[in-house]
Amino acid sequence: DKDFSDDATVTVLTGSAGNEMHLGADVKVRGVVVGRVSAIHADGQGARLTLAIDRDQLRRIPAGVTAQMLPTTLFGARYVALVPPGGSAAGGATLQASSTIAQDRSHDAIELQQVLDDVLPLLTAVQPQKLAATLNAVATALDGRGTQLGTTLVRLDGYLRRLNPELPALTDDIKQLVTVSHVYADAAPDVVQALTDFTKTSSTIAEERADLDTVYGTTTATAQDLTTYLRQNSPNLIRLAADSRGTLGLLAEYSPSFPCTFRTLADFVPVMDRALGKGTDEPGLHVDVTTVASRGKYVPGKDAPVYGKSGGPRCYPVPYTGKGTTPLANSPQENELINELLAPGARTDPGALPDWSSLLTGPVFRGAEVTVK
Repeated sequence: DKDFSDDATVTVLTGSAGNEMHLGADVKVRGVVVGRVSAIHADGQGARLTLAIDRDQLRRIPAGVTAQMLPTTLFGARYVALVPPGGSAAGGATLQASSTIAQDRSHDAIELQQVLDDVLPLLTAVQPQKLAATLNAVATALDGRGTQLGTTLVRLDGYLRRLNPELPALTDDIKQLVTVSHVYADAAPDVVQALTDFTKTSSTIAEERADLDTVYGTTTATAQDLTTYLRQNSPNLIRLAADSRGTLGLLAEYSPSFPCTFRTLADFVPVMDRALGKGTDEPGLHVDVTTVASRGKYVPGKDAPVYGKSGGPRCYPVPYTGKGTTPLANSPQENELINELLAPGARTDPGALPDWSSLLTGPVFRGAEVTVK
């Protein structure tokens, strides 16, 4: 029990971890046992441990060591590990008896202590026999497969090495996926509505299936008749298309004038209805025929009609459409009208009369009723 051993006494100031120590716990330096815990004093916030260090080992412990309370195994008791300061060299100052050692507060030590504080309660709650059985099963499964496991880990390392350079692109893809997901989320109501409408359409088609079958049957029969007709008349249709090229080309050339021509014909219908007495008690064409003096016999080359050059598709206005208005005195319109009235008496073309005819005869015709014979 080492009651008569000449050990050096050293004090360790710890936090709550010191309360988990027990008397006689080992004190180690680099894994070598150099002493034991001889006393434990709790002060409410932590504990003060009294260590009994072998004097022969005390000379080998550097000054400035710190203490860590570590478990021997997952379920084993804790021991005190004295951690030499970094950079300590042989021949330097050594730990003295009655010295006070502080608990290791380095970043690594704090993280290790946090891990132990979090993991040990969990491991303590686990039934050791069940955990041992599980670990034994894992060990049995891996027994003899070390090479295979090592190869798998090497391959995994290779995959991860190739994956690491692609992590930025993968991160960007994930961000883009989030954006696309938002777009799909916004469009989801419209998609659902479209699917709902499609469901209604499908239901309607299903309800009208009999009618659709009839339509399809009729369409099939019509298609068969059309196929038979085309097969029997294909030479005639080809010849008709070839012979129609000239006519269709001429119609295409004059097609710009068609709207005007049809519009003029449409305006001509009510005028012709009035001329034929539509809606009156005297239907029919009413014509006043008056004979005039002979203008002589027909002279070839003189009295032959002259057709001017065609200027392409055009649509001229007609004098019988629209509501007539009295032209201004001596205007081009009045001069043309007076020349039309004078031409029969002068036995000449209206275009051959001068443009100033309205100056001489305009006052005679203005406001008077004129009958052309």
